[in-house]
Amino acid sequence: MTTELPVTVLLSYDGSADAQAAIVRAARIMPGAAVTVLTVWEPLAEMLWRTGSLTGGLGSAGTYPEMRQSDAADHEVALAIAREGAERATTLGLVAQPRCESRRGGIANTIIAVAAELDAAVVVMGTRGLGGLKSLLLGSVSHAVVQHAERPVLVVPSPAVAEGRREEPVREEATA
Repeated sequence: MTTELPVTVLLSYDGSADAQAAIVRAARIMPGAAVTVLTVWEPLAEMLWRTGSLTGGLGSAGTYPEMRQSDAADHEVALAIAREGAERATTLGLVAQPRCESRRGGIANTIIAVAAELDAAVVVMGTRGLGGLKSLLLGSVSHAVVQHAERPVLVVPSPAVAEGRREEPVREEATA
């Protein structure tokens, strides 16, 4: 008698339509799977350092009370997003738990690190998130995860893009 362990799925979730579509697709192809719904957030001080908005002359950014308050509020928003995603997943039949992580380097790095920590069988994510112009094609985060993950990644196309693809024929590439 073999006992199968539940499939552990890491579902990257930012509340976008693409992330919502990823939950729906995961529920359809992996009904009843154990899912961790991950939302990644970025502490204000790290964002300011990364963008060059905070210079060395200002001292330790983490000690400013306003930044700590902002970070606490941002963390709560991210946790609420993860909880909302877990509720969606549960409603669709997945066994979901929310998780919120602060950014470790890049968002893709954080997703990959959490997937490794959980030993996730698969990472599921939408094609594009809330990243605006950076996500014109595949999306910078989903592209980076696909390129650098050591495990399978399921990238679910944007509902709007998928609808448009139904109506246009596939163009074959010329072979030499």
